[in-house]
Amino acid sequence: MTQTTESAARDDDPQATSVAPDGRSRRRVHRAWIVAVVTFVTIIGGAAFNSLPGLLIDPLHTEFGWSRGEIGLAVSIDMALYGLTAPFAAALMDRFGIRRVVVVALSTVAAGALASVWMTASWQLMIYWGLLVGLGTGSMALAFSATVTNRWFVARRGLVTGILTAAGASGQLVFLPLCAWIVEEHGWRPASVTVALAALVVVPFVRLLMRDHPADVGLAPYGGTYVEKPAPAHGAARRTVRVLFDAARTGPFWLLAGTFAICGASTNGLIRTHFVPSAHDHGMPITAAASLLAVIGVFDIIGTVFSGWLTDRFDARRLLAVYYALRGISLLFLPMLMEPTVHPPMVFFIVFYGLDWVATVPPTLALCREQYGEDSAIVFGWVLASHQVGAALVAFLGGVARDVFGSYDMVWYASGALCAMAALMALVIRRVREPSGVAAGLG
Repeated sequence: MTQTTESAARDDDPQATSVAPDGRSRRRVHRAWIVAVVTFVTIIGGAAFNSLPGLLIDPLHTEFGWSRGEIGLAVSIDMALYGLTAPFAAALMDRFGIRRVVVVALSTVAAGALASVWMTASWQLMIYWGLLVGLGTGSMALAFSATVTNRWFVARRGLVTGILTAAGASGQLVFLPLCAWIVEEHGWRPASVTVALAALVVVPFVRLLMRDHPADVGLAPYGGTYVEKPAPAHGAARRTVRVLFDAARTGPFWLLAGTFAICGASTNGLIRTHFVPSAHDHGMPITAAASLLAVIGVFDIIGTVFSGWLTDRFDARRLLAVYYALRGISLLFLPMLMEPTVHPPMVFFIVFYGLDWVATVPPTLALCREQYGEDSAIVFGWVLASHQVGAALVAFLGGVARDVFGSYDMVWYASGALCAMAALMALVIRRVREPSGVAAGLG
């Protein structure tokens, strides 16, 4: 016990060092950073599937004759379940441990992606893409990042949140060009198999390197003091629902949920799902459009990590207002930039939009922590659910709008107006100085 206590006392210092046999001190890498790296890789593997929907709308429409609205409905089911699963996943991680939940989630994603290879009807698309992949990716959603960050880090939480959030963009950067090339050269089925294999490859890393809590290895969280590992939380689903009802009695929850719903509508639902087919409508090759979407991922990484750094230093409400306002302005200009070839104004849009893509996550998560304390991971899971519901609506309605109007222009303009509304909502979220759980947000 004495040895464990001494170890914990040393590890609460982010700059802790150890003494080597030659007498010289050496700085040690805290285990929290290893866990963060494994989390980053896991999110990349799970996010590989998110690169596919926008690439497969046209191939599925051509092969099976399914309308874009039908395909968009399957994508919307996936996004909605992704969001609705997230808060329960956070509670399940409290009950069964991070490692078990993530391994099952990765396996579910792989099963859905593989099964889609043999589908022949649109209802199968909704089961495999919508149900299975939605449940699997939802279990590794941003609530996963929030749980890891809350348990393993006290210092640098904003930075780590930004880095882990950027993992999804990193997956997009890796898999979008690859999957676009596979779809173009070999068809959509090999691309689906590739995604399934990416999810399965990550499983051994999770099994071997992930740990549920710092106390499992006798450490304190990075920058914090040693705490015993809490007993498994029973009644995970009941607790998740209770936290929702408690949070729903507070004004900040609805403002956070509303702004994040618009965030999802203007990113995953709009750009990730419909940018490639929209660009293709204007004569741009699928591979070129997918490459632009991948470039968004490059700048998304930069913007999200930088946003995490800013969140540690500035008012999260003002950051959110700026992010949403800039995003809305950029979307209003997008219809005028669509051409058969890539030109400088479109490149500028890609860079600008990429920096803003999920820069909203670190300040949103910070506000959840501020308002709801120890329940913040579950509350953020519900806020994320609203993000995905917003994404699901636009994924479906965007496809319907394309079927009805013959273009996506109306969808871009409407999303720009929604972002302006989100900027105003962010500014009226009230400040809480000393949160102590969901009750801190009451009133």
